[in-house]
Amino acid sequence: MKALFLTREFPPYVYGGAGVHVEYLAKELADLIEVEVRAFGDQDISGNSLSVKGYPFKDGLFANSDEKLKAVFKTLGTGLHMNADIIDADIVHCHTWYSHFAGIMAKLCYGLPLVVTTHSLEPLRPWKREQLGRGYDASSWIEKTAIEMADCLIAVSEETKDDVLKHFDVDENKVQVVYNGIDLDQYVVVEESDVLDAYGIDKSKPYVLFVGRITRQKGIIHLVNAIKYIDADTQIVLCAGAPDTNEIAREMEDAVAEASKNRDNIFWIDKMLDKKDVIQLYSHADVFCCPSIYEPFGIINIEAMACETAVVASAVGGIKEVVVEGETGLLIDLEQQDAAPFEPVNPDQFSKDLASGINTLTADNELRIKMAKNGRKRVEDFFDWKAIAKQTESIYKSLIKNR
Repeated sequence: MKALFLTREFPPYVYGGAGVHVEYLAKELADLIEVEVRAFGDQDISGNSLSVKGYPFKDGLFANSDEKLKAVFKTLGTGLHMNADIIDADIVHCHTWYSHFAGIMAKLCYGLPLVVTTHSLEPLRPWKREQLGRGYDASSWIEKTAIEMADCLIAVSEETKDDVLKHFDVDENKVQVVYNGIDLDQYVVVEESDVLDAYGIDKSKPYVLFVGRITRQKGIIHLVNAIKYIDADTQIVLCAGAPDTNEIAREMEDAVAEASKNRDNIFWIDKMLDKKDVIQLYSHADVFCCPSIYEPFGIINIEAMACETAVVASAVGGIKEVVVEGETGLLIDLEQQDAAPFEPVNPDQFSKDLASGINTLTADNELRIKMAKNGRKRVEDFFDWKAIAKQTESIYKSLIKNR
């Protein structure tokens, strides 16, 4: 059996949770079946059971296009390019809307069963209009078409499954829940601390850590606004880069500048660090904070838990299936608006509550250590990529058998 992965992200071009998912799932599946990956990029890797080919796009074709529409046009062009090379797989599996058009074409042109993993859903990310303009209508249509014609939908959490059934016309029997996972050998506590030294982080004082992109979805502005309520002795380490838009980049800059007026222990690492460096930051952090306002799963939480770090996270989406309240961390209730853009009804209260959770854990060494140990055990029990790969292989076999 051979599976074809279609994805925007694949190493060395990974910037979000979906890219991490594809990287590790492909690696583990390749121990079971043959896997070919077609990605947005310039990769060219040949292997016995895992091969990767990138499809770079030349900017010249859309040089005169509206800036917000270029991303959509390039995505459609890359999707066609991926299908122009003959496909000899038994099944096609696509990840995020960027690859959905390629998946649609593969199903129609090559007659392949189509699997779609729903890492996030466009109807629940209305802020994407800031980034794509009317292109958001196009991305939403592409996603809807792919999801409703897929032979199987893999949801990364039970709540994501509910969202799929709420927003799309699909047969519930076609939706399977398969969690994200983690490499348990790679994400472990390390003693090295040169990254902390490089950025001037004081190893004798506690720090709260954020890791992620600068987007509305990740809620980082709410954490920055919470800094004024966090104990003055607690350092703030923001490993945050890749802003979605110039507007949110400026908003982040302004918020950090405002917070820095009254304290000098905020460390903003404005780029996406490699795994080795991030694991150091996880390992030495006292608390990891995930303030997302929308999160289908939240792979960063299991990364932190694997490195034995207690978590303070918003109680949204799949996070509630990952972080166990009072055992591996604290969940912060987030009263959201009923309609788009799903921001907190009371943003300042949300920031205060985040700060309160962080302060609780930094002040209680015994509770924090207990949560850290529980977090590692939970990851080992429920989020192993090897088991997830076997679940995925079973789905493939069932689809091929029932063709």
